[in-house]
Amino acid sequence: MTKTKQWDVRWEGLVPARPEAVWNAVTATPAGYLWPIEYEPRLGGAERGLTGGGGTVTAWEPHRRFATRTRPETERDGLNELTYTFAPHDDGATTYLRYVHRCVLPAADFDRQLTMCRAHTSFYQHSLGVYAAHFAGRVPAYVSAEGGPSFAAVRRALGLPDDVVAGDPVRLAPAGLAPIEGVVDYATGPFLGIRTADALYRVYGRDRWGHPVGVAHHLFATGADADAATAAWSSWLDGVGANGEAVA
Repeated sequence: MTKTKQWDVRWEGLVPARPEAVWNAVTATPAGYLWPIEYEPRLGGAERGLTGGGGTVTAWEPHRRFATRTRPETERDGLNELTYTFAPHDDGATTYLRYVHRCVLPAADFDRQLTMCRAHTSFYQHSLGVYAAHFAGRVPAYVSAEGGPSFAAVRRALGLPDDVVAGDPVRLAPAGLAPIEGVVDYATGPFLGIRTADALYRVYGRDRWGHPVGVAHHLFATGADADAATAAWSSWLDGVGANGEAVA
């Protein structure tokens, strides 16, 4: 029998949007900052897209508390549970969010997975705030692709200076794709976030933990084509060389 361990990854802080906007982002439009996930809007409702085997909504208190957990008989690694608690702050203009992620994983890979989860959680919750503040309620064309030799090479291929920080205006120049003008909203460790007038661009340096570099973009422009954009970004990642140059 495989030995397992459980973690509790916790995050709490202010989200710059009203509780109803943050609630709706988490429960109705997670594709705006995470990836496409569906929750039936009721206690006992089904979860689809968050976990491989699906799950069940275990708390549904609009604008106050939401939770979901896997069905243990269908999830290959056992328990996976998320709990969100929303509280109005600053006369309801912002939200104080408390988040707990409980998960059971094989003990042999526990430390690596825990470190990775903590880092991703900080980026995801930041992206939640950016989405709820700037694009609330909008459903994006979602782009997800993997490739490239390293996070550093992908950053260089985008045309970013090494010292870029959150708040910097940038003009990305991925070879073969349209230029992207926006502002850096996240530049911490192996993660990068760019916000434009009609999109969130996300780069995940998962090569730090032995996985491929990933991009997850949320395109809110009218008529954005998810399949075409995914194909274009996949091709671009495949063409990034080790030093960030384009390769044939």
